[in-house]
Amino acid sequence: MAALQSLRSTYRLNSGHEIPILGYGVYLIPSSKTEQTTREALRLGYRHVDSAIMYRNEKACGRAIAASGIDRSQIFFTTKIPPESMGYNATKRAIDSSLRTAEQQYFDLVLLHAPYGGKEARLGSWKALVEAQKAGKTKSIGVSNYGIHHLDELEEYIQSSGDASVKDSKIDVGQYELHPWLDHSDIVEWLQKRNIVVEAYSPLAHGTRMREPLLKKLGEKYGKSPAQIMIRWGLQKGFVPLPKSVTPSRIQENAEVFDFELDEEDMKVLHTGEYSPTDWDPTQDYD
Repeated sequence: MAALQSLRSTYRLNSGHEIPILGYGVYLIPSSKTEQTTREALRLGYRHVDSAIMYRNEKACGRAIAASGIDRSQIFFTTKIPPESMGYNATKRAIDSSLRTAEQQYFDLVLLHAPYGGKEARLGSWKALVEAQKAGKTKSIGVSNYGIHHLDELEEYIQSSGDASVKDSKIDVGQYELHPWLDHSDIVEWLQKRNIVVEAYSPLAHGTRMREPLLKKLGEKYGKSPAQIMIRWGLQKGFVPLPKSVTPSRIQENAEVFDFELDEEDMKVLHTGEYSPTDWDPTQDYD
């Protein structure tokens, strides 16, 4: 993959909208700190904020966006439907509640956070997302943590649906924990074959791999930190990494990944084939 241009570079989603190729994740950031850190990220040039109902910081993100002085149309804002809101009616209520909480007229992306609740609930939630997209409450829609069998189930539902709006719907984004020590290559292949953008949450593996000799060696070769090597790996895989930090210097460092490129051999070395989640992993556990 050619060197990616900048923090403002984007991919085109199946919906036709654009998504910035690097985002600022706010998972595990307390609401009391989220507004300040999100404002800092936006000041440093980020234009993509990834939140969720479960994070309890949508309001703080919304306020940071409003206070940034940046036109709302220039910022990509994501939320996610939690497990307890799966099902058609519950998802509809959750979307409307999130819009009120975040003080937004629309989201750029709403994801189903995990494949909980069973088949009927999952498909009902998808129908609710489709209706929200048609109503302008979100520009794009997608899923997170769906295993191959969940993705196949959703694709079959879309293709065979008697509801014209569902039949016309498309998955825009799939979001997963992705880094060199968590191999989801089967899921990534499924998504990329369908032009679905792959987002990588916890791209730094919650800091658990920063002392890896491999990262140290590559960091010395390229003059970059272990975190920057991991983020750059994700970018070159075609992912949209969502690194999180509350430290301004690290928020900036995580964005300084567009002035170098890992060579082909180093990309191969970073394909460890290991499957070691540092977060939850519902991809295989739920029917």
